[in-house]
Amino acid sequence: MSYLLALDQGTTSSRAIVFDSSGRIVHTAQKEFTQIFPQAGWVEHDPMEIWTSQLTVATQALTECKLPAGSVIAAGITNQRETTILWDRKTGEPVYNAIVWQDRRTAGYCDELRRAGAEAEVQARTGLLLDPYFSGTKLRWILENVPGVRRRAEAGELAFGTVDSWLIWNLTTGAVHATDPSNASRTLLFNLHTGNWDQEMLRLLGIPSQVLPEVRPSSGSFGSIANPKFPGSMPICGVAGDQQAALFGQACFQPGVTKNTYGTGCFMLMQTGKEPVASKNRLLSTVAWDVGGREYALEGSVFIGGAVVQWLRDGLKLIRDSGEVEALAATVKDNGGVYLVPAFAGLGAPHWDAYARGAIVGITRGTTGGHFARAAVESIAFQVTDLVAAMESDSGIRLEELRVDGGASRNNLLLQFQADLLGVPVVRPSITETTALGAAYLAGLAAGVYPNRDAIARQWQVDRRFEPQMSRDQAASMRARWSRAVERALDWEKL
Repeated sequence: MSYLLALDQGTTSSRAIVFDSSGRIVHTAQKEFTQIFPQAGWVEHDPMEIWTSQLTVATQALTECKLPAGSVIAAGITNQRETTILWDRKTGEPVYNAIVWQDRRTAGYCDELRRAGAEAEVQARTGLLLDPYFSGTKLRWILENVPGVRRRAEAGELAFGTVDSWLIWNLTTGAVHATDPSNASRTLLFNLHTGNWDQEMLRLLGIPSQVLPEVRPSSGSFGSIANPKFPGSMPICGVAGDQQAALFGQACFQPGVTKNTYGTGCFMLMQTGKEPVASKNRLLSTVAWDVGGREYALEGSVFIGGAVVQWLRDGLKLIRDSGEVEALAATVKDNGGVYLVPAFAGLGAPHWDAYARGAIVGITRGTTGGHFARAAVESIAFQVTDLVAAMESDSGIRLEELRVDGGASRNNLLLQFQADLLGVPVVRPSITETTALGAAYLAGLAAGVYPNRDAIARQWQVDRRFEPQMSRDQAASMRARWSRAVERALDWEKL
């Protein structure tokens, strides 16, 4: 039996999971790290804490699993995407905190570019929209606002990367500055069609090419771990952004197969094959992975998914633990007419409204904490259903089932309601840690653990299928009321 290490660097925690070659979890370690909110709409992380937390859990997982030396033959990396780091090539010191994908500070600049008529060209080249979500405008903000940084960047002294590149740099002690196409395609700087950094986008955003990492295939060589603080050495053979890694871990290898990850946000990807699909519904066209050639996906992003449950816990104090939300929501038979739009950081697809803010409508004197909990859980499913409708319209493919994963996919009430709204089965696999599993599979392919993707697909197993039970009329009525609630949240900050 051979083993694979997945480093899963997420938005709120770093994890390391050791898998055996059958895809079974052998050992897991996890560590939360600090969320920094300098002002409204700004979200940052300490890059050094990202690195040290990831190193800590990797050391813990490898030490505690007590496997024979050399039996963990390769590592794969998956990461929170779009989060932007710029560091000194000599010292490895970041020049500023990591600006997190949730950060909205560049909304005004995106508005300027949009008013100048740039969005159509941006979408044609990158598959993305002009939104502060993506890395390019975050990088530009650092270059423009941290004294001396632009000069150092143009002199070749600084290195830019999303979190995968930052981890690779530290794991290889600066020997490799690289990324993969799934992460590169989230920067606003990568041409979706040529597979190269796009010179026109660099010019538009004022990004010096000297800072960019090399783009390598998602399943292939990213150097060997050579950091003296790391327990042992192994090659890094797989890299993918977290949502593309989950798509791979869910064995979505054929066009039309779709997964949704219920994490801090929700991220739905539909595999579209070897050609990108241009969206007419403000979805994103993105690289799924490069495994013997680039393949693509349509993506819709919900900024606040499971995070709405964290808000019930930390903000409203309705629950003590996130796992309690299902029981609280089940204390009422329905939402009592209450709809919660969790636009705490704007709204993602298909609205892309950086100025939307959270709204709760339909409150009466009889509203209880149970109704709030149910409305919060249902808000996740409503947002996902909006994505499915847009995705089906763009692709011309009718969804046959939705494969799901992520922490909130353990919530049976959520998944049943999701199936009811969609009118198709929602399928939860036996292993819901599909983000880390996808990174392990990508590494295992390059390391020769798996001969091909068919061998990986045969390992995918179902835990539970949720069949729709709600009438289509009732589902349509609830969706109509949800849409009315969303209308009230749009453009709030512009008033």
